[in-house]
Amino acid sequence: MLKKITIFVLSLAALLSFAACGSQKSGEVSEKVKVSVTFNALCEFAEAVGGDKVEVSTIIPAGTEPHDFEPKAQDLVGLSSAQVFVYNGLGMEAWVEDTIAAAGNKNLIVVDASKDVTPITNANEDEISEHGQYDPHIWLSLKCAETEVLSIKDALVKADPSNKDYYEANCADYISKLESLYNEYAEKFGTVSDKMFVTGHAAFGYLCRDFGLTQKSVEDVFAEGEPSAQQLTELVKYCKQAGVTTIFAEEMASPEVSETLASEVGARVETIYTIESAEDDMSYLERMENNLNKIYASLEG
Repeated sequence: MLKKITIFVLSLAALLSFAACGSQKSGEVSEKVKVSVTFNALCEFAEAVGGDKVEVSTIIPAGTEPHDFEPKAQDLVGLSSAQVFVYNGLGMEAWVEDTIAAAGNKNLIVVDASKDVTPITNANEDEISEHGQYDPHIWLSLKCAETEVLSIKDALVKADPSNKDYYEANCADYISKLESLYNEYAEKFGTVSDKMFVTGHAAFGYLCRDFGLTQKSVEDVFAEGEPSAQQLTELVKYCKQAGVTTIFAEEMASPEVSETLASEVGARVETIYTIESAEDDMSYLERMENNLNKIYASLEG
């Protein structure tokens, strides 16, 4: 493993060195702040704050599950000329530290989007083994999204202080949209007595914290493929006892297990977005509203 990491770092360093030599002509000044982010939600936040003053590139390709992404050196060449690099943190991108070190970009402003978020600690040993000590899915919380947006704004102001007022105005406008959506659904969720929903991936802990909800996840089943007969029996029993009428499945995941479980308990399958990749030509706010509306509808009846 150490040998593999060393080869990766050396390959990346070589590519970045080459890219840095050819990326910009002598004396040429880029008109836009170059921002590199790891995945879709962070891209949208950076574009919302940066507007037409930034050029944002995303490292993890569309349609790729960030948990499973293993970068190749050529995926990360853009860091040699980037001014700002935004990553999620909390163990989501295990490769980040080696990448930053290998980039050798002394002027790179690095943003750990989780730095001002109060993390949810994983208690289950399987979750710790798979994801690390903390739940990394902070972007699926409107409140945590506000914190991430503020961190990105601070980085852009640092990189481009002459446009401070522009970034601050965009930031305030986007946060007001996040707040409006939060307030709408805080009121709605406050009216339902059933606060629990079932999803295949334990990605919605921070969303649950926002609204006092509880997610029942069958992540181990989804992660390992087909459930055993005993696992499926236990899941069916739980869903029937709880009166579950909706089983949520991820947009990027196979719906087969969800459909099997739903068929057994007489429930319907609904797609829910994890906003790790671009999906259905919808914005972050549109997908979050879609998620919240579906969750609310499932709890309402």
